[in-house]
Amino acid sequence: MVNAMVDIKEHTNRVLNIIKAKYGFRTKSETIDFVVNEYEQGFLEPELRPEYVKKIQEIEKTKSFKTYDSVASLRKEIENA
Repeated sequence: MVNAMVDIKEHTNRVLNIIKAKYGFRTKSETIDFVVNEYEQGFLEPELRPEYVKKIQEIEKTKSFKTYDSVASLRKEIENA
C-alpha cells in the first residue's frame, strides 16, 4: 500500500464525503479507491486495463490463431462458415 499526502479542493472533499456516506465506506482511502476504480471501468480504453492484457495473454496461450493476408480472405471464410 502506498501512503500519499494530497491537497484537494473543498468541493472535492465534500464530494468524497458524500460518496463515502452513500456507499458506507469507513475511510476516504476506500472512497478514493472506489472513485478511481469507477473511472477506470468507465473511461479507460479496454486495452489499457491490466486485466485485459492478462486475458489476452491467457487466450494466446490456450488457443490457436489463424492469420489472413487480406480482409477479403477473412470475409470469404466468414461468409462460407
